[in-house]
Amino acid sequence: MSFVTRALNPTPDEMAPDGSEVRLLARAMAGSLAHFTLPAGTTSAAIVHRSVEELWYVTSGAGELWRRLDDHEEVVALRPGVSVTIPRGAAFQFRASGADSLGFVGVTMPPWPGPDEALPVQGKWPVGA
Repeated sequence: MSFVTRALNPTPDEMAPDGSEVRLLARAMAGSLAHFTLPAGTTSAAIVHRSVEELWYVTSGAGELWRRLDDHEEVVALRPGVSVTIPRGAAFQFRASGADSLGFVGVTMPPWPGPDEALPVQGKWPVGA
């Protein structure tokens, strides 16, 4: 096994299927770590993951996260210090409210396999600004 060290890139490495900016961080056999940013006043596309689950920790901004899995559905407030789970197979969508971008660190387990992982679904809110 080798060591991985990676600093936060000032510009996005890619765009996530939900429309958020992705800055890649360390990656290991069991998971990958990235920083995500959704611009202020915007709403992500709603998606569901085929094979991964995620853990998020909000670092900046404010917003809301909608999640639905089977017959359970909820909307939770996102603000710095809050962590949430995105279980495999859960539909989810998020939005940045307020004057600042919403920023969070996410762990994907297993590591993100690529853009075919995310499937579009009907969300709670209209997508965009």
